[in-house]
Amino acid sequence: MDMIKTRQIILDTETTGINKNGCHYEGHQIIEIGAVELINRRLTKSNFHVYIKPDRLVTPEAYSIHGISNEFLLDKPNFSKIANKLLEFISGSELIIHNAPFDIGFLNYELRNLNRYAPTIEECCQITDSLVIARQLFPGKRNSLDALCNRYEIDNTKRKLHGALLDSKILAEVYLRMTGGQTSLNFSIELEEKMPSINGELQKIVRTSQRLKVVRANKQELSKHDHCLDLLKGSRCLWRD
Repeated sequence: MDMIKTRQIILDTETTGINKNGCHYEGHQIIEIGAVELINRRLTKSNFHVYIKPDRLVTPEAYSIHGISNEFLLDKPNFSKIANKLLEFISGSELIIHNAPFDIGFLNYELRNLNRYAPTIEECCQITDSLVIARQLFPGKRNSLDALCNRYEIDNTKRKLHGALLDSKILAEVYLRMTGGQTSLNFSIELEEKMPSINGELQKIVRTSQRLKVVRANKQELSKHDHCLDLLKGSRCLWRD
């Protein structure tokens, strides 16, 4: 029987900043997209990561958060050059994002500004907001990515600054912990490498049955067992029938 494949994409973005007067994305642009793939709740090695050259400068406030400079972005492609590859990577998946309205707002804003038709993210994917899940699990508590890492004892020491790919990898482990599934991404990768596949499809492993070793009671143990049965009330003991 064929195994049903469930594909989930954990995605994060970094931007030039946010608009504090009106829609958060207006007047700003995405400068980094990072996404990792889960197949049947196991992390694969299929990632999407790109830096993007914006048409405006990165604000000092945003730079202090992600450390991506204007100079670094000078030779990077603009959003129109990477849009098709992004849509191809995420299409048909369940897209998992922490505080999804922020990233989805930016992504749809960028897609609308293309000089050609492009579908919205909602038309391409099912969207799950991991922040909503966290607030349901921990109402009234801080549910930032760092707070969740501390709560689930997930190592985030490499997260000195925000980064789309690193944050998506961390969010993948947080999401799996929150939803009660696989909790070790390293183990998942190793297991994935050992699993047989045909044309990239995971195959069910059929293990040969092994006989369990039967350990029988010795005479001393049987004698103690009979003594315990003698202490039971009633004229008839089921264990002696």
